[in-house]
Amino acid sequence: MPVIDRIAEFADDLVTIRRDFHEHPELGMEEHRTSGIVAEKLKEWGIETHTQIGNTGVVGILKGKGDGRRIGLRADMDALPIDERTNLPFASKTRGVMHACGHDAHTTMLLGAARYLAETRDFDGAAIFIFQPAEEGLGGARAMLADDLFTRFPCDEVYGMHNWPSGNPGKVTVKPGEAMAGADFFDFHVRGSGSHGAMPQMSKDPIVIASALVTQLQTIVSRNVAPTEPLVLSVTQIHGGTAYNVILGEVTVSGTMRYFDPEVANMVRQRMKDLAAGMATAYGIEIELDIREIFDVLVNDETLSHVMLDIAAEVVGEENTSVATQVKTGSEDFADMLRVVPGAYCVVGHAGTVPLHNEGFILDESILPVGASIYAKLIEKRTAA
Repeated sequence: MPVIDRIAEFADDLVTIRRDFHEHPELGMEEHRTSGIVAEKLKEWGIETHTQIGNTGVVGILKGKGDGRRIGLRADMDALPIDERTNLPFASKTRGVMHACGHDAHTTMLLGAARYLAETRDFDGAAIFIFQPAEEGLGGARAMLADDLFTRFPCDEVYGMHNWPSGNPGKVTVKPGEAMAGADFFDFHVRGSGSHGAMPQMSKDPIVIASALVTQLQTIVSRNVAPTEPLVLSVTQIHGGTAYNVILGEVTVSGTMRYFDPEVANMVRQRMKDLAAGMATAYGIEIELDIREIFDVLVNDETLSHVMLDIAAEVVGEENTSVATQVKTGSEDFADMLRVVPGAYCVVGHAGTVPLHNEGFILDESILPVGASIYAKLIEKRTAA
């Protein structure tokens, strides 16, 4: 069975909504306009609506015709701090902020499912629509959970999805079990002493020391982690300096670690601390390390992963669904929700191969009715399970 007929009928409306979100992106915990539109739409369709869950989160509750199960559907709403360079007529109007990960589409797809289900109500139990803020490393899922998300709005199962510019439109995959990496963010504050650029011997040059630190960090993966263990440690930022002729006093080195084994992650954290302490002693300076555990490992329920694939097959065809065999070193804070309520998270492929988090990323809007249909069928099938 293809896309649900009724959803196909209002697909143009979904495109309009998504383009509006795309033109007006908002960073995590700042999604006031986006969440306001979400709440307005839900109320317009007669859905019980709760706002300010975990700051800017929104939850909608729609009861079906019977006393079945309660199924949660989750979409994220935040954008990224990226200058868009797509030249689209509906490109971001907010300088330095872009929907480069497709969260505008996720939000739209869930709204599409909500609209259809509100019109038909051809299901038992209740649909719980969860619109989450701040997925991009700012703890939106944890904020909603801290606001008693699943106590106030109980769910028997919860599902999410992500677009993927694979160049394979309509290909749906799920990785049962461990699927996406846990992640830390880290900052090394290297505090030396500055001098005139022409007299480096008068300094304890933090740029030189930070450069050595970056090189040493790369040896953790190559010399402390088994080659068969998936782990990534990437330095992604170096900040410091204001002039050509000044050796500054402090440099910050920042980045991320991605892991699947908590024990290995703990070992890496300790090695990072040891390197900071050792290099501080060797150079006679101070190195302060701040490590923050941002994402849990995302673990899909084994049974519900196959359930989600079977339901997706009703929309895209069985030949377009598959069980993924490789974990992804990307991270996703839906993992926090899956630690509380069983469920699954799928990836939906679409046209285009420019990667996510890229200033030139362009979403294939044909994915909108596909995602909305999968979400809607999850409610129709699983509330009665």
